[in-house]
Amino acid sequence: MPPSRETIRLDKWLWQARFFKTRGLASRAVSNGQIRVNAARVIKPAQAVGAGDTLTFALGRQVKVVRILALGLRRGPAPEAQALYDDLSPPPPPLAETTGAPSARSGGRPSGKERRSFEQARRSALE
Repeated sequence: MPPSRETIRLDKWLWQARFFKTRGLASRAVSNGQIRVNAARVIKPAQAVGAGDTLTFALGRQVKVVRILALGLRRGPAPEAQALYDDLSPPPPPLAETTGAPSARSGGRPSGKERRSFEQARRSALE
């Protein structure tokens, strides 16, 4: 019989690794099918995961790909949580500098002329 590996519930690990603020949010994300374990979609928060498994999920506007290195004993401070995984995520795409939209200027309210040009640029960008 092969040796059994240590495992932990997926929702609990996501919470301990500080990807979600509460365990309930982690559980809901798993139940909605937003998490993949080793490229397979998972819908059970009690899915067992262990060291070596790869998780893929969306976090904000970024796709996170992490490999589990260790199982946590508690939800500790951020450095302790970051030691639980290896981040394999691709770097975020660079923001386009020339999107055509006017940039926000620092300081004070815009003048009437600046506001009209901003509204015109925003309308043309939406069309």
